[in-house]
Amino acid sequence: MSSALIAVHVTPKSNRDEIRGWRGGELSVRVTVAPEGGKANAAVCKVLAKALGVPKSAVRVLRGDTSRHKQVEAVGVTDAHVRQTFGEPDARLF
Repeated sequence: MSSALIAVHVTPKSNRDEIRGWRGGELSVRVTVAPEGGKANAAVCKVLAKALGVPKSAVRVLRGDTSRHKQVEAVGVTDAHVRQTFGEPDARLF
C-alpha cells in the first residue's frame, strides 16, 4: 500500500482547525486544542485525514510528537495526491 510523508508545522491553540497551505517545505496546520497529552497530534491527524479523504486511522505522526515540526505519514495516499490536494510546496524560505 502506498503512503506519503508530509512535513508539517503545527500551531496549537488557534481559533480554528485549518490547513493554511505550504510554509516553505512544511504544510502549515492550525488546531484549536492545546498540546497536552497528544491532543494536538490527534487533531492534526484528523484535519489532514479529512482533507485527504482517508480515515483518521490512516494518518499518524512519525516524528516530532512534542515539537511543532512533525513528519506525518498518510497511508493509502500518494505524493501526487498530496500535491493535488494542497498544491506544490513552496521552495522559498517563508
